[in-house]
Amino acid sequence: MVNKIHKELSLSEVHSTISIDGKPNGFKKIFAFFGPAYLVSVGYMDPGNWATDLAGGSKFGYTLIWVLLMSNIMALLLQSLSARLGIVRGKDLAQANHEAYPKYINLVLYILAEVAIAACDLAEVLGMAIGIQLLTGLPLTWGVAITVFDTILLLYLQKLGMRKMEAFILCLVLIVGLSFLAEIFLAKPNMGEVVTGFIPHLPNEEALYIAIGIIGATVMPHNLYLHSALVQTRKIKRNSEGMKEAIKWNFIDSTIALNAAFFVNAAILVLAAAVFFKTGRNDVAEIKTAHELLAPLLGSKVAPILFAVALIAAGQSSTVTGTLAGQIVMEGYLQLRINPWMRRLLTRLLAIIPAVTVISIYGEHKVDALLVLSQVILSMQLGFAIIPLIHFVSDKTTMGEFAIKTPTKIFAWLIASILVYLNIKMVFNESISFFAQSQSILWKTLIIAVATGFIALLLYITLHPLLHKLKSRKPTHIHPDVPQLKEMAIPEYHKIAIALDFSVNDQKLIAHAIGQGKPTTKYLLIHVVESVSARYLGEQSDDYETRGDIERLESYAEQLAQKGYTASSYIGYHYRAKEIVRLVTEQKADMLVIGAHGHSGLKDFLYGETVNTVRHELKVPVLIVNL
Repeated sequence: MVNKIHKELSLSEVHSTISIDGKPNGFKKIFAFFGPAYLVSVGYMDPGNWATDLAGGSKFGYTLIWVLLMSNIMALLLQSLSARLGIVRGKDLAQANHEAYPKYINLVLYILAEVAIAACDLAEVLGMAIGIQLLTGLPLTWGVAITVFDTILLLYLQKLGMRKMEAFILCLVLIVGLSFLAEIFLAKPNMGEVVTGFIPHLPNEEALYIAIGIIGATVMPHNLYLHSALVQTRKIKRNSEGMKEAIKWNFIDSTIALNAAFFVNAAILVLAAAVFFKTGRNDVAEIKTAHELLAPLLGSKVAPILFAVALIAAGQSSTVTGTLAGQIVMEGYLQLRINPWMRRLLTRLLAIIPAVTVISIYGEHKVDALLVLSQVILSMQLGFAIIPLIHFVSDKTTMGEFAIKTPTKIFAWLIASILVYLNIKMVFNESISFFAQSQSILWKTLIIAVATGFIALLLYITLHPLLHKLKSRKPTHIHPDVPQLKEMAIPEYHKIAIALDFSVNDQKLIAHAIGQGKPTTKYLLIHVVESVSARYLGEQSDDYETRGDIERLESYAEQLAQKGYTASSYIGYHYRAKEIVRLVTEQKADMLVIGAHGHSGLKDFLYGETVNTVRHELKVPVLIVNL
């Protein structure tokens, strides 16, 4: 089900669900702030990072550790800016873009953001599939197919609440971190040589390609959208002191989480350098090859098992954050909301299709090249997320006293410039190489057109906020004036619809409906038949269940009439949510009373989230009664 939304809160189902105000000063209050950055950090240690880190370590030893460090510093600044935007303006990055840029530009930015999320999910699919294959021996295509079922896990986690989701992700992060701590202990790298890797140096063009892949795998564009939304799950005081406190603790949260991610990435690269580069195995750019060689080269059977377990944990944790980012992007740019299971399935299929295609056509040996390519694609999307973000947090009109200072602004623009330059240089180098080998005029023209559009869009999103005033230029009021309540017109409901499911809860629903009405109110009793006959024949259905449901509904109407109420009955067929909306609309009811059973996880998937669908589709008030 797809719904159009208007000016809704980011991640509205978990927005401000974690209260900070009630916590006393001390560890409990600090702990309440911690969490968003750990969900973000998993994107910095997903399977895509493994491919680039292994390639960098096996081919160039410790030479590219400085790229990891630089990427981590960049990530820390950018994620803190993203958190600042969400805390101060109460908008995520996609919502801010929706307000600031024209509709057609937003559409392009949305498509690019979805491409980035699909590329990220591709890495997660391949990583998990490889991990499953390494542990069980299943074919890679089977492993890819199995990853579809993590949709159910995500739905379950969402129903448990944000804190439990954060705890689950933190456990997976710990599994990855501890696994590589053990790997490093077994590898025993020369720490003196490791330190030399912090000196900036790029040996050749291949090192540049891998370095850009590392940056793309580390600084991920979808994480900027995600962080600006996740910080809004904390209910903070909307005053200067409250916002300063939130910004400070979120920065500390980000520092701890991203340093943990840096440790994991550095551990992978150091492991590859110590085990493969040092033994002359410069060709180890594939995860499976690395897994196979760990046991003989380290002399331990535990090492490859830890490697595979960490790979699955990294992939699984990243799938959760990727889906949340997809929800944020779609709702922010397009003002559209779809059911979480549909969003997850769509994202996963966009990743599975290219994965299965490449495996089927080129074989499993091309999987790691696809992983590195996915990270390069991610890196190329960075500018389109970073540049608007810097504009937004620099704007004193909308950010007030929380607009970033000049030194931070200069550093942020320097990072953006470096990233954009590296991407343009890579595109230029790859294009020159392709032009030298290909004779196709069509492909050359297409590449030139795409590259020109790429640069033109970067220039546009950079200059537009400078040349045009941003929309929603209302200043951030720390203490806004309290509006005066005028004389209010108290609504009277003349037609109240009641969605009944013929359970022990019917009486409770009818009682709540009567509580909202007046003596003259008419009550519309609604029930949807979901038998096989109703599914295929609709209104022509005349099976035992349909007849019984009609009789029961009419019985309720007669009983209400005996008590002095006016009631009529209406039957729908097959599609519960769709039929409820249709009947309420057709009968021009001005309120609906519906029950919520508290389904979670798989039940929500099976029962179709009726309440959410109905309340988004109807324009009249909906009273939801917890049953």
